[in-house]
Formats: sequence, C-alpha cells, structure tokens
Amino acid sequence: MGSKRILVTGAAGFIGSAVARRIIRQTPHSLLVFDKLTYAGNLASLAPISNDPRYQFVRGDICDAKAVREAFESFRPDWVMHLAAESHVDRSIDGPGEFIQTNVVGTYVMLQEALNYWRGLKADKAEAFRFHHISTDEVFGSLGEDGLFREDTPYAPNSPYSASKAGSDHLVRAWTHTYGLPTVATNCSNNYGPYHFPEKLIPLIILNALEGKPLPVYGAGENIRDWLFVEDHADALLTVVEKGQIGESYNIGGVNERKNIDVVHAICDLMDELAPDSAIGPRRKLITFVTDRPGHDLRYAIDCSKIDRELGWRPSETFETGLRKTVQWYLDNRSWWGDIRSGRYRGERLGTLAS
Repeated sequence: MGSKRILVTGAAGFIGSAVARRIIRQTPHSLLVFDKLTYAGNLASLAPISNDPRYQFVRGDICDAKAVREAFESFRPDWVMHLAAESHVDRSIDGPGEFIQTNVVGTYVMLQEALNYWRGLKADKAEAFRFHHISTDEVFGSLGEDGLFREDTPYAPNSPYSASKAGSDHLVRAWTHTYGLPTVATNCSNNYGPYHFPEKLIPLIILNALEGKPLPVYGAGENIRDWLFVEDHADALLTVVEKGQIGESYNIGGVNERKNIDVVHAICDLMDELAPDSAIGPRRKLITFVTDRPGHDLRYAIDCSKIDRELGWRPSETFETGLRKTVQWYLDNRSWWGDIRSGRYRGERLGTLAS
C-alpha cells in the first residue's frame, strides 16, 4: 500500500489526536486535521507532529457544509476518518441539543459532502476511497452481569449522547445502502491514556489524587466498563480503514473489564507509588461516593473477536500496563493539563440537571 491522504475530523481531541500522531509517526500517509477546537480540542495534543510537512490543520465545523466541502476540494483525501463528536455523557444530560447538532447533523453533513466528492472521483480513486465512522459501544445500551456487545447487538441507547451516536451510525449505514458510499464503522469501549480531557474518570482521578482533592465515585462504584488503551484504539482504527470491508462494522475493545471502584483503587495505589505525598497520605482515603448519574448504564463489554478474526487486530496493552503509562504521562506533562485545570475545566461535577 502506498501513501494515502487522510482527512481526520476531531483530531485535536483525545482519540483523534492519538490517530493523528500515529499517522505521522508510524505511516507514510499525509494528514489533514479538521477540528472546530471546542473545549475538548487542544492543539497542544498535536504539537509533537505539527512541524511535519505531511501534517495540515484546518479549523472548521463539521456542521458547516461549505467548510467541509472546501476541505475535501483542497486536500483531496483518499480516506476520511470521522471522529468529531460531542462525547461526554454528563454534558449530554445538561445540554443535549449540542449533541444532536454535532453528532447527528454534523455526520449528515460529512456524509453528504463525502458522497459528492466521491462521485466526482475517477474510477480507481473512487474504488479506493473510504469513509470511516468512529462510534461507541454505548449505542448498544446496558448489559447485565453476563454477555458481550457484538456487531449485531440491537441498538438501545440510554443517554442523549449515546442516542445521538446511534443516530449517526444509522445515517452511515443508510448512505452506504442507499447511495453506495464506501463506508466502514467501528464501535469502541471506554478509552483511556495520555492527552485525555480531565472531565473523564481516569484523568480526573489522577489529577485530583495528585492535588489531594476528593475522588468522586458515582454510586457504589459498581458500574463496569471495558477499558481500551487509546494507542491500541488508534492502531485498530488505522487497521480498519485500510483493511475493513465496505459496509461492515467492527467492535474494538480492550478485553479489560473493571468496576469503576477497582479502577479508582488502582489509580490510588499507582499515585502512592509514583507520586507519594506525606501531606496527602494514602490516596484511597480521598475516595468520596456521590449520587449516581441519571440513567447510568451498569455494564459495557465488547466482543472484539470479529476484528481479530477478520483483520488480525488485538489489543497489546493490559489494563495494568496501560494505566501505569497513563499515570506516568500525567505526572510528566503538567504543562498540557495545567492550562485546562486552571480555566476550561476545574473538576466540577457535570450531568446533574436530570436529577
């Protein structure tokens, strides 16, 4: 396979920036980052690759058809990886409208502009073109104690966020079956790792533990998630856009189910080891149980045997190795998160308006 031109939406965000860094560092491909730079977008996450001649950045909104069209026409991508999305459940409870606009309307705009662009390509380019839509396992709803989400699990979203992502997934399927647009789709489990915006559980607990602040845990901490190291996810996404079959979806998981309280305990123990502070003492003493989130799904777990069987991908990090790397990264990169903690997000609780 020769070098490709890849347009990545939302690549200043957490997962998108991991994909962008991998493209520049580990492939011969050229990259266009298309990002609105909302609160969760951070050009500092792209600083390690920003001087590479294969990297370009355009500030743009996926809901702006003209801006999207200009990006297609100027960059002429071979592949599109669509990651731009509002993604935090708690924020979707407080303000669902933004999630509908970005995740549903924005995906519609991306599909329409991709379709128009694809129809104008020469035959060989059109055949090689791919539109890769990146989604979440939350579209499948909540599992009981047993079972795993498969690609054919019926959709049953329970939050405004997951409902908006389910809607975008259905649009992608429709644009393939109705118009023939060559798409692939992926649904992933909970990501964690470096450059994660600190409103999410793992970075929030790391930074609060570092600062000796309370460590908020919803309910009794019994909710279970399958944790996927973000660098493994980026590797999987590039595998799918290169090798995935048109019209297919692939589940991507870390095969690392953990209760939230066990995740918090593991972070506390790592912080005590890597950043001991006698003034704070054992970090487990900082754990504070708070009222559960409205509609909090009990358990997510991914069956990722299809991507292993058909495309040869499987995660390389265990939860223990990935979490240690993550904690160490936050300890070593105060300059990245310090600005966020001092202004855009100070660790306040979100998602309480429904209660």
